[in-house]
Amino acid sequence: MAGFAVKVESVKINTHPNADRLEVAQIGDYFSVVLKDQFKSGDLVAYIPEQAVVPEALLIELGLQDRLAGKDKNRVKAMRLRGILSQGICYPAKKGWERGQDVTEELGVVKYEPPIPTHMSGALFAAGKDRCIGYDIENFKRYPEILKEGEQVAFTEKIHGTFTQIGLLPKTMAHQEHGRFIVASKGLADKGLAFLPDSEQNENNLYLRAARRLTKLLGALTNPSIENAPVSFWLSSGTPVFILGEVFGAGVQDLHYGANAGSNDTLGFRVFDVYLGIPGNGRYLGNQELTDFCEKMELERVPLLYLGPFSKPVMEQFTTGHETLSGEALHVREGIVICPVLERRDPLLGRVKLKSVSADYLLRKGGTEYA
Repeated sequence: MAGFAVKVESVKINTHPNADRLEVAQIGDYFSVVLKDQFKSGDLVAYIPEQAVVPEALLIELGLQDRLAGKDKNRVKAMRLRGILSQGICYPAKKGWERGQDVTEELGVVKYEPPIPTHMSGALFAAGKDRCIGYDIENFKRYPEILKEGEQVAFTEKIHGTFTQIGLLPKTMAHQEHGRFIVASKGLADKGLAFLPDSEQNENNLYLRAARRLTKLLGALTNPSIENAPVSFWLSSGTPVFILGEVFGAGVQDLHYGANAGSNDTLGFRVFDVYLGIPGNGRYLGNQELTDFCEKMELERVPLLYLGPFSKPVMEQFTTGHETLSGEALHVREGIVICPVLERRDPLLGRVKLKSVSADYLLRKGGTEYA
């Protein structure tokens, strides 16, 4: 998966329905409000997406000083401009640029990295990339043609928490000093780092607190009984198991779903994926396999909202609304994650799994975006 990047793309220009001096540039299924006659359909632009931090020189060139988000007014966020959701900035392509080219470094753009709260940081060790899962889900709007009309898919609710990897290793893969239990955030796992499991400094670490509550999983490391199947079966055969989920609660993000991160009793954890094997050489469980796995291991999945044929209208219907996780519709829904019922890969994207994010979520006030 591509992850964050500023890439050269061709645009399609549409009329702005509410402003004579503006137009709407379309890049994939993203929209960016631009000045009338600034571009024409087929022009190449560098599309600067949400979460981008734009250098001052580029802000001056674009005439956007003090007009973006963040304390330094230099961060790209979604906004409505005369009723149209605009999710990025179009920069005119320079001579010699080609479609698909990555110009992130050339433009000096970097991805916004929010400060990490104390309870979400801690003492680390180098677990190695063979013990950590690199994970990302691209937005449907970047790859609108990959999901096929009528394809059987599952929509699960996207939870606004923090990604948590819980790796359970067979004895043959145990870390020499720190054992068979690998807990990491998304950013750490991407770098092959994990939290020290037995450090006093990590006593209140959010990720380890969540992982320690999963007693049946931890028991599978020490007790290869049938009650711990299927995890202990795979571990005994030398296969690592990675539980990927979302930790949530008050103090994790601005949306808390009725859980309290300050209490071990209510801190929430929901599974969205399980990976079997050495990272890069294993496989993800399919939809029904994941359901069966979670039932046997007494884990809760993220809410399954829809199972059936894919279409854009159905996707848009489930993307918006209120969250279902709390059972009380406490917050706006972040969006959904879409995965084919039959796992498949695409030459461009890799594993086919995409997210669709609610405009109401993007435009909410006081939002947090910790990794």
